[in-house]
Amino acid sequence: MIPSLFRSLETRIVVFFVVLLALVQVTAFLIVGAANEKIAKRELANQIQIGERLFDRVIQQNGRQLAQAATVLAADFGFREAIATRDSATIVSVLENHGARISANLAMLADLDNRLLADTLHKDSMGMPFPYPELISAAQQNGQASAVVIVDKAPYQLVVVPVLAPVPIAWVAMGFIIDDKLARDMRALTGLQVSFLTEQDNTRWSISASTLPANERTGLTVRIDELLQASNTKNIVSIGDQQYETRIAVLDKRDGKRVAAVLQKSLRTALEPFNELQQKLLELAIASVLVSLLGSILIGRSLVSPINKLAAIARKIRDGDYSQKADIRQQDEIGELASSFNHMREAISSREEKILRLAYQDTLTSLPNRALFNDRLDLAIKAAGRDLATSTILVMNLDRFRNVNDTLGHPIGDLVLQAVGARLQVLLRKSDTVARLGGDEFAIILPRAGIDHAREIAAKILAALDTPVIINSHPLDIRTSIGIASYPEHGADAYTIMRHADVAMYVAKRGNQGCVVFRPEFHQPHEEHLTLLGELGRAVEKDELTLYYQPKVDLKTGVTTQCEALVRWIHPVRGFMPPVQFIPFAEQTGFVRPMTRWVIRRAIRQCSEWQTRGVQVAIAVNICARDLLDHDLPDLVADELAQRGVEAKWLGIEITESGIMEDPAKSLETLRRLDQLGVKLAIDDYGTGYSSLSYVKKLPVKELKIDQSFIRTMATDGGDAMIVKSTIDLGHNLGMQVVAEGVEDLSIWALLKELGCDYAQGYCMSKPLPADQFEQWLKENAVFGDPTIPPARLARR
Repeated sequence: MIPSLFRSLETRIVVFFVVLLALVQVTAFLIVGAANEKIAKRELANQIQIGERLFDRVIQQNGRQLAQAATVLAADFGFREAIATRDSATIVSVLENHGARISANLAMLADLDNRLLADTLHKDSMGMPFPYPELISAAQQNGQASAVVIVDKAPYQLVVVPVLAPVPIAWVAMGFIIDDKLARDMRALTGLQVSFLTEQDNTRWSISASTLPANERTGLTVRIDELLQASNTKNIVSIGDQQYETRIAVLDKRDGKRVAAVLQKSLRTALEPFNELQQKLLELAIASVLVSLLGSILIGRSLVSPINKLAAIARKIRDGDYSQKADIRQQDEIGELASSFNHMREAISSREEKILRLAYQDTLTSLPNRALFNDRLDLAIKAAGRDLATSTILVMNLDRFRNVNDTLGHPIGDLVLQAVGARLQVLLRKSDTVARLGGDEFAIILPRAGIDHAREIAAKILAALDTPVIINSHPLDIRTSIGIASYPEHGADAYTIMRHADVAMYVAKRGNQGCVVFRPEFHQPHEEHLTLLGELGRAVEKDELTLYYQPKVDLKTGVTTQCEALVRWIHPVRGFMPPVQFIPFAEQTGFVRPMTRWVIRRAIRQCSEWQTRGVQVAIAVNICARDLLDHDLPDLVADELAQRGVEAKWLGIEITESGIMEDPAKSLETLRRLDQLGVKLAIDDYGTGYSSLSYVKKLPVKELKIDQSFIRTMATDGGDAMIVKSTIDLGHNLGMQVVAEGVEDLSIWALLKELGCDYAQGYCMSKPLPADQFEQWLKENAVFGDPTIPPARLARR
């Protein structure tokens, strides 16, 4: 697979040009480098050859200078006279003077018997044999002789000529020492490193003179034999960290001891000009790669940028957005492509707009049709679900519209529908949607709007249609029936909400009510509703309802000082009816108000009866959202407490989060009035609603009850345990007591006690009991020796 980086055309263009140029530059660099090295070595060889010739000429020139000086000396009359008279002092003086004139370092005179008459270097050698008799023999044959000899372990260039009068009467020898000065002079002339080596005993070599650095001289003495044994006299020699092109010449060999001259040129030095050129080439290559990179980027962008723009516009077209035009003004093939692209976009937009108009617009009223309405309703529900908001719809059907069509004809009916659609549009926000679903049925979506706003819109619609529709100067009285349903209260999907709004609309039409909000009981048979409603009313009147009590045990002391009153219905025919079967129905029908009043009265009466028998237990009752909106509820509580002689602190009232949030302002007012009476207020099922902490802390509540859905699984679910702990800490920080509902085993009891929870309620202690059984339970479980064990468990012991 191609890496994602190289999927970009611009990147591939840049990489192609840069890599191509880099390969060319690297290849050229390597070729030029190899050629430079070859040229440098050839030039080095030429320099060595030239230096070698210069070296030979310098040696020859020095020999001629010595020969000339010796010849002049030998022709001197006074010198010959001193030789004839054996005037040693004069001879030595003349040798020194003449030697000094040419800077000779050595002058000797030997007689015809090859014995020394004078030696400027060794004054006491008179009468000793001349050390180089072979030179005298050569001079006898050639008129003069020259050689490099070793004197006192140092090499000298020595010349021997005869002293003629007119036949030879003696032999004069003059010589220059070969030292560092001579080596430096030769280096200055030849440009080469010059070294002179002499062979010592046991084939050991020593350097007599050299221009090499001191640290490289030893390396030369080590390699000299190896070089002399090579098949030729030129080699590349490594000395230290340097490589040298080398020439060796043996200047003399006497008695197995050799004198050698070594001429060398550093390969690094020879390559320096070429290395500098190579460096320049490298810099030029890097610069050219950078220029190529910049140029390829510019070229790539000039090609890719308009293509990317076209691709982005193409993606928008794919998603149904035809608004953006390709603004590319290039006068080339890409510009022509952009122009064609714009024409294509406009053509597609025009065709799709026509298709959408046919697919999603009602051709009669130009309103959205059912298909578009359903799409927008789905979007509104998704948005509301995501933002925890509410969306509401209204479904309306014109009353007696069939009569208009039947009596005046369909063309008039069409004009009526157009007029109704126009009136509906002016009543709504831009974010709202009004659609004609078909026939005389219209529907409206109110995003982020609740039931109250929907009722206001319904009232405006009814008022707008009170004004007759004028068709051909004839007023037509048009009425409508409206059904309202809301997300999420009346359904979690578009189909359910539409169905419920339809049901509410037909209820409004049957009852001639104008507008009706959906209620779940609309789905149940009407006779059953009426029967259950009547039976519930009789249950209150005939005391078929009863209260059961469930203890709330103090986790610290194990003492029970509170309980919750739970209503139960013992139906004379149906038998025991669970609260879930009648309490929601009572709330929906509005019958919850008399039932709540009955529960409050019965609980206060029971508390009074217990207190007369010395049972000091506070009773808490549950009320719903409708009860909080009952302005008379606090007065009822106050009157009943006063009538029974019970202090308000012995009564508790529990309300759910959702009940408080239904109408926060009115709920808060009712709660504050109850709190002023001294009634203990609690939030029930905390954690299942949507109340905010900022609102909770404003409530005059003294107790927080954690919903049992968190308590039952907290021993096995770390997430629920964390929620419980956080809720306990929150309640305590807000100055509230915390009660855990649904405590069903000892492990939960122990964990809640460890977390600092105040009270526990659940089947672990006791199920809800009738008043007499609850009173008996209190007697059996009032005092505990070990408060860590629930009362029911201790009682069984």
